[in-house]
Amino acid sequence: MIKKLIAVLLLVLATYWSFSSLMPSKISDLNTPETEFSTERALVHLKKISEKPHYPGTEAHSEVKDYIKKELESLGFETHRQEGYSYSPKGRNVTKVQNIVGRIRGKNNSKALLLMSHYDSNPHSSLGASDAGSGVVTILEGLRAYLKSGKTPNNDIIVLISDAEETGLHGANIFVNKHAWSTDVGLVLNFEARGSGGPSYMLIETNHGNKNLIKGFAEANPDFPVANSLAYSIYKMLPNDTDLTRFREDANINGFNFAFIDDHYDYHTALDNYERLDKSSLEHQGTYLMPLLNYFADTNLNQATTFEDHVYFNVPLFKMIHYSYGWILPMLIVSVLVFLLLLYIGFKKHTLSAKEIIRGFAPISSTIIISGALAYFGWQMLLGFYPEYTEILQGFTYNGHTYIWAFSFLSLAIAFLIYSKYYKPRNTGSLLVAPILFWLLLSGYVAFKLQGASFFIIPVIFGLITLAIFIRQRQPNMLLLGLLCFPAILIIAPLVKMLPVGLGLNMLVVSAVIISLLFGLTISVFGFIRNKRNWGFLFLIISAIFFLISHSNSKFDDNNPKPNSLVYLFDANKNEAKWLTYDTTMDPWTSHYLTNQPDETSKDHVINSKYSSGFTFGKSTDVRHLAIPLITKISDTVIGELRHLKYFLSPQRNVNRYELFADKNSEFINFRLNGLPLKSDKDRVAFQNRTRERLVTYFVSEDKYLDLEFSIPANQETTIDIYESSYDLLTNKLFKLKQRENWMIPKPFILNDAIIIKKTLRID
Repeated sequence: MIKKLIAVLLLVLATYWSFSSLMPSKISDLNTPETEFSTERALVHLKKISEKPHYPGTEAHSEVKDYIKKELESLGFETHRQEGYSYSPKGRNVTKVQNIVGRIRGKNNSKALLLMSHYDSNPHSSLGASDAGSGVVTILEGLRAYLKSGKTPNNDIIVLISDAEETGLHGANIFVNKHAWSTDVGLVLNFEARGSGGPSYMLIETNHGNKNLIKGFAEANPDFPVANSLAYSIYKMLPNDTDLTRFREDANINGFNFAFIDDHYDYHTALDNYERLDKSSLEHQGTYLMPLLNYFADTNLNQATTFEDHVYFNVPLFKMIHYSYGWILPMLIVSVLVFLLLLYIGFKKHTLSAKEIIRGFAPISSTIIISGALAYFGWQMLLGFYPEYTEILQGFTYNGHTYIWAFSFLSLAIAFLIYSKYYKPRNTGSLLVAPILFWLLLSGYVAFKLQGASFFIIPVIFGLITLAIFIRQRQPNMLLLGLLCFPAILIIAPLVKMLPVGLGLNMLVVSAVIISLLFGLTISVFGFIRNKRNWGFLFLIISAIFFLISHSNSKFDDNNPKPNSLVYLFDANKNEAKWLTYDTTMDPWTSHYLTNQPDETSKDHVINSKYSSGFTFGKSTDVRHLAIPLITKISDTVIGELRHLKYFLSPQRNVNRYELFADKNSEFINFRLNGLPLKSDKDRVAFQNRTRERLVTYFVSEDKYLDLEFSIPANQETTIDIYESSYDLLTNKLFKLKQRENWMIPKPFILNDAIIIKKTLRID
């Protein structure tokens, strides 16, 4: 009995260890030796950088830029600003950027190591403390500590603190494609954030193989590596890019991303502030930078590129484990053969029962199906009960961690209740066969479809060792069985949290399936527990408690405010105005303007946003006397079958962005915005393969005007709708709007708190 209890406690310990080992628990303070990274010293910079929103075009943006440049110069860097217009074909947006670039020369004339983060905050309310002030101060403090040691690197060290990352990776774009130093870069270390806490995940960016990159990373030996090849396989499927993407796609330059992603609900919001940043996450970034800076500053970066890929994953004690893709199929084949051999031996020795093996498929299948279904449909039901959750566009609610606990214990409860009907300790080995087969099938699938996840074979190997022990003896040592479960739990358990945190709570279904599969492998221990039914009811009660806690924390408050939105749209063509919102649920602030019965609104023109969000409700209102932009035709010439036009748009107020829309069947052979061509050499027409009406978004930084030059078919009737927007709805004296209540914040990822003027340019 005591050994059984200890074995169960070992599984609990393994689960705790799998999470506690991911990041540092101690924060380096101001008394840390000057040759070492100090989180508290980095926070001194962060407090100054994150005082105000500092997106391009704001005074705070210039102040932050000057502060960072001055700090780099104080470290001895040769610094300058790189300015220029940038166009992002993927997002179809344009802006003018000001990068901060610095360099320290190394001893050898070799490829340079580039350290990168971005200093702009997301428009218009984010303070940018985590995203990516944390990255900037990690680099500043890390370089200070490195240079304080008196080291002279072999490789040049280039620093790029890029601009306008938030609106389209623009700073990285003009550095990679226009800066002379870009051809000197051999490797990039990029520091980012997609939330305000949690462990920092390492993701490799490469067009080729990752062998030399992951080998170098392991040799640098950071203390708390959190990385696996599955994470990057998933990352490549998502629409999220970082500045490092430009280096990989445009210049074939390899690099590492380091980003913490927990507390995702703070991402791009006014809550991305100094106070809510998890200091442990910043400490974690420092534990990456220092060993990697020391290692790659002296490593031959000409050898970073390879065509061989490695599977890799982190595990406590051993840190990073990696092996060649060439091992994937052999490991799978050998595991299958060993599995078949063990079945043969087990039947021959009568230690495995065919009847019990067949019966064993019922509990593992039922556990996976029922747990997965409850998680999937349960979350859909919760969205119905709490429609306000949909206002958090990140997909992770303030009480999201509690929901992870609730569904995790629910999955455990289902597993214990189902397996309670199969209590036969002498047949525990037979019950283990079905879970191992399921894991083998999963490993076979990923070996061909998602090779980055091929480390799933590791739990299978230890499961086969466990099965061999059961075949050899009917009463195996319980402590040994508990220890053999460690690899599966240490490697796989963190995915239960990582997936819903990183990808949204709709991933709870995957977490439930993972727990069910893990339980199947740990049946080697739990199979000897007599009162599984009681454990099931206990976990069911614990799950219910977490659901109740989630419910009690479901309401918005000062610490967990409701994101909401409001804009004023004036149609200068019709002399009509209306209030508009992106919200699906009204609150007292939005209802004051849209009333409790707002009108559903058209989504014809969807203004540029991260998730293609359109306006949901609107309400007509009084027309305010706004200064209408002036549109002047400069030239209109027909040459052959093309009509060449030039217009100049001059705003009569302070503006922050423009959106241009035209019928998606309208052709623009060429198009220039403020002199920047928006057509690549490989495209037949500008905005090729356009499926929506939006042509381009211009984010204003310095140049407020629009200089438009374009060519269209001579016989084409063209209408361009121009939306001129400013972010001053709450401060403009023409409106005198009341401020949001303390339990509300501006909704991120959309055009918000804006005054929009629509003006149409008709070309007959």
